[in-house]
Amino acid sequence: MAVRSTLRNVVKGLRFRLTIGYLLLFALLLAGVGFLFRETVRVELDNETKGALEEEWGAAKGYLKIEKGKPVWIADSTDPEEAYIVERLRHAYMLADSSGRVLENSATYESIGIDDPQEIARILSRRQPDYRVRRDRAGVPYLVKSGAMQGGGKTFYFSMGRSLEANQRTVNRVTQRYLVTVYAVIALASILGWFLSGRAIQPVNSVAKAAREITSSNLSLRIPRREANDELDHLIDNFNHMTERLERSFDQIRRFSTDVSHELRTPLTVVRGQLEVALFTAETPAQYRDAMVNALEDVEKLSSIVRALLLLSQAESGQLVLQKNPTDLSLIAADIVDQFQIPAEEARVSLVAASVPETMILADRTQMERLLSNLLSNAVKYTHPGGKIQVRVGPAPEIGWIHLVVEDTGKGIAAENLPHIFNRFYRVKDAETHQVQGLGLGLSFAAWIVSAHGGTILAESEPGSWTRFTVRLPSHELSAQAVAAAERPTASVAG
Repeated sequence: MAVRSTLRNVVKGLRFRLTIGYLLLFALLLAGVGFLFRETVRVELDNETKGALEEEWGAAKGYLKIEKGKPVWIADSTDPEEAYIVERLRHAYMLADSSGRVLENSATYESIGIDDPQEIARILSRRQPDYRVRRDRAGVPYLVKSGAMQGGGKTFYFSMGRSLEANQRTVNRVTQRYLVTVYAVIALASILGWFLSGRAIQPVNSVAKAAREITSSNLSLRIPRREANDELDHLIDNFNHMTERLERSFDQIRRFSTDVSHELRTPLTVVRGQLEVALFTAETPAQYRDAMVNALEDVEKLSSIVRALLLLSQAESGQLVLQKNPTDLSLIAADIVDQFQIPAEEARVSLVAASVPETMILADRTQMERLLSNLLSNAVKYTHPGGKIQVRVGPAPEIGWIHLVVEDTGKGIAAENLPHIFNRFYRVKDAETHQVQGLGLGLSFAAWIVSAHGGTILAESEPGSWTRFTVRLPSHELSAQAVAAAERPTASVAG
């Protein structure tokens, strides 16, 4: 059973099928070449026989005379060579009058078959001699030439043949030798084909081996290219891109799981502790009410964390699809600044906007509003009473780009924290209160929004003095050009 299973696997394998396909193609090619060679040899030999028959036909007319309606072969009986020639000419011949009456024929021609009067009349009616291949009683083929002969002022029917047996033997002998050679060549070709097919699929086996080694714990493994720029390299590139996407997906799942377990552990512990304390120590309705209010506040915090995590996870995994349309960024800035006037007044902070009208970008308006809301929320939260927040929208120094700047005169961010503020759950400790506020997700989501729109975001700060966020976005014209270039079909280059 094991041997049969192994044999079945070999037969079903790609290497075996490649070898069989190669052998079939090679065998068909050899068969075609052999058939062409065989027919060429046969035609050449038949042409030689036809030429010899033409010579004998002319010689026969020189030796054969018809006197008083009877055939007479004129030859010197004392000359052995001439007697041999005449005997050879008379080996397979027939002579008849125009009515079809046979005047003379050889035994060999009789074995081939005496022509009937209708056939004789048909051939005599033609101007050119007639050529046919006929067989004698033993199956030996003869090339027969038939036509008219003049003698004594009358027309006679003359026909003679020449054996093709030697030609047939030669063709058969050549065919047999060729077949023996073909069998040997196919046997060698099968060995060579098995070796070449093994070499051909070796890179595929390498890819399969590498694929088997890739697991969720080592998705960073990549298969090296062969640098042949062929179909296999194309397959390797696609495989590496697939593992890269899988690695990103696994990283996102891992990060989401880590973030959820890390961020939800403390609020859940607090809620549980409050409820346990209320269960065991509360005695009045007011105490129970206070415990429930505190628990609800922590539950709301948990809900905010979950919503923020899901939104950021959807964004990073590509599930959050942007609806980009031509949008005036200055109008968005004006609307969001109006919405934040009340929180700014409550914090006793001055909030102003200075924008260049009709600053068009290709963007998702909802996400742009969320971006600006996140930046203004932080600015209002960390700006001292009496401070100032300014929002500016206008052309960037680089042609084709737009700047969105949110600047405040707040507490500032320490230099060691600036490189990390866009990381998920990175929260800066307040230098005055030494407390950590917020979830640490707002700036992460803001950075994703900017990146998804093809822009960049830069944070600058002077601790205790000011903080500035500068968002650089492509203008509508620049974005439209990029979209058109991406959709334009590229001409394929034959390699």
